[in-house]
Amino acid sequence: MQPARIPLSIIQGATLRDTLRIMQPRFEYRPITAIAATAPVRLTCDHDLPGDWLVWLQGAQQMPELNRAPRREHPHRVEVIDASTLEINALSAVGRTPSGGQLIYQPPVDLTGATARMQIRDKPGGSLLLELSTTNGGLTITGPGTIARTLSATATAAITWATAVYDLEVTYTDGTVHRYFEGPVTVSPEVTRD
Repeated sequence: MQPARIPLSIIQGATLRDTLRIMQPRFEYRPITAIAATAPVRLTCDHDLPGDWLVWLQGAQQMPELNRAPRREHPHRVEVIDASTLEINALSAVGRTPSGGQLIYQPPVDLTGATARMQIRDKPGGSLLLELSTTNGGLTITGPGTIARTLSATATAAITWATAVYDLEVTYTDGTVHRYFEGPVTVSPEVTRD
């Protein structure tokens, strides 16, 4: 599997905190049984999502902005309310009568017992500039398919370089290693200082 190429931007002197999602390559298809005319819009659908996730919808009636095609359009970010309710905070269905459709998502990868590490280097195979891992606290596996990445404001303030490259690997309990993310790193220099 080819790693996702995701640029990383670090703001010097600010805390870096983001979440990475690792999804299986296969798609799940679930019928939407109701769409509430609320703000934000709520979908009733049996799903197996472990928490907030990325999804696509197809075939929704009376609200075309809900529909997005997998692999061609960006997914919606949904919040899991319960086992049969999802919310899309970016959309309102007030005054409309949406209905039907299908929820499409890629299930999370099982990260039980796995470890993760990310290295930032000046170039591929070059000098190590920074390392985050599940052992040093910079990476935390927070649930199925979910890795939190954190770098303190003190650590970002200490950065003396402007550009680099990174990759992030996950090692499973059986010794299998997958590289899931890679890309360029840019640092936005700090202007406001003590």
